[in-house]
Amino acid sequence: MARMKSFVLLLFAAALLCAQEKQRPTELLWPDGAPGAVGTEDVDKPSLTIYLPDSAKAVGTGVIVCPGGGYVNLAMDHEGRQVAEWMNSVGIAAFVLKYRLGPRYHHPAMIDDAHQAIRIVRSRAAEFGIAPDRLGIMGFSAGGHLASTAATHFDARTRPDFAILVYPVISFTTPYTHQGSKRYLLGDNPDPKLVESLSNELQVTRQTPPTFLFHTDTDKAVPPENSVLFYMALKRAGVPAEMHIFAEGEHGLGLAQTHADLSIWPTLLANWLRVRGLLRH
Repeated sequence: MARMKSFVLLLFAAALLCAQEKQRPTELLWPDGAPGAVGTEDVDKPSLTIYLPDSAKAVGTGVIVCPGGGYVNLAMDHEGRQVAEWMNSVGIAAFVLKYRLGPRYHHPAMIDDAHQAIRIVRSRAAEFGIAPDRLGIMGFSAGGHLASTAATHFDARTRPDFAILVYPVISFTTPYTHQGSKRYLLGDNPDPKLVESLSNELQVTRQTPPTFLFHTDTDKAVPPENSVLFYMALKRAGVPAEMHIFAEGEHGLGLAQTHADLSIWPTLLANWLRVRGLLRH
């Protein structure tokens, strides 16, 4: 009987959690249809799921979160929801981006979605309790490539104020390229000039926003040289940057909550945000 009660309680807790998640407001980026949309299915409708912190904790900073998945899937839980909830725990408003994917879509659909997300959140900054000049972008793996694209390809309305790149895909022109991300983003035979333009370590300028990078040395899917190349480009351009490369750890760790040696990396990120004044009112 005790086991049955425990099981029922677990089911109730799981159902409650699901109900809470369903209550998270999700908004379409393009209510009248995304530019270049090829259909009207869910995959054709990029969106933002909004996670706002408790007002007593809110620090006035926002982050658009781009989950990874090789530009063909989206890791919406451990690189989306869990990250957004961690952001809320330190007072940051988070906006999880569901962007369009290959092979159904190719560039520029993905960066169009990221730019639109930045425009929407910044235009409604007061509603979300953030400052319009304290909006960053964060990305994991291929989502890190999207975030680094947003950090290097922008106009006055779409420049993020800071970037957080987590085991990011960066380079498309070196031996460290993640070929799957390149193929699903650009197709099978992309123009070499387009490939170079989206090899984002080559696109860093003084206007690229301050950036935090996290990677592991044993990442076999996306080699850490991707982060190193971007970091070196930031330093050459005089852009403030901080990078942490841990000795051990597989790709796709998310917050690494179950890894004793790696779970400190979100704390290092929080310290970086604090130093930059982004965890203060």
